[in-house]
Amino acid sequence: MQIDIWSDVACPWCFIGKRRFEKALAAWEHRDEVEVTYHSFQLDPTLPAQYEGTEHEYLSRNKGLPMEQVQQMLQHVTQQAAGEGLAYDFDSLKIANSLPAHQLLHLAKAHGVAAAVKEGLLSAHFEQGISIGETEALVAIGVAAGLDEQETRDALADERYLPAVHADIAQARELGVSGVPFYVFDMRLGLSGAQPAEVFAQALEQARSMALEDATAEH
Repeated sequence: MQIDIWSDVACPWCFIGKRRFEKALAAWEHRDEVEVTYHSFQLDPTLPAQYEGTEHEYLSRNKGLPMEQVQQMLQHVTQQAAGEGLAYDFDSLKIANSLPAHQLLHLAKAHGVAAAVKEGLLSAHFEQGISIGETEALVAIGVAAGLDEQETRDALADERYLPAVHADIAQARELGVSGVPFYVFDMRLGLSGAQPAEVFAQALEQARSMALEDATAEH
């Protein structure tokens, strides 16, 4: 089974969804038959390379919400994240455009370490107060996952993976994806949002049943 996941490294629900999906997959008896591919998506492509201001200010300004409501929202997200073993720190979060981080992910995919880099980027952004818009931070995350330092620097500098990022986003648009995380099971079944692990487990079973039905029909 092929599972394609569109997400943004600057999306708090994408990290929570990742944990819930991984929990469901780890408990599934057919997990060894599954191949997971992460795809790029940008929730806010208009962000500057580095945004001077807090997450609270950004959401209040961009969504037009009162600061009190933003604080309640982020508190809720922090609690949901804690339930999955994640320690979100919105006070230390550095807001940055995620485009360079997505290019790093495609370099990582080319070397078979996309999962480690994805985890590193999400943790850096939401738990460690590290800017995912700074080259040095991205290089450190890549090297920690096993990427070559010079190749990582060169790839970020010449933006060789930018077309791949744009292709992912275009494919999401074709599929009608407007928000992330978004999960596609064997291009048969779509699931939106950071669903509970039980919902992911049901989707895995449903997608497998659909594949078996198709296989039977062909014969």
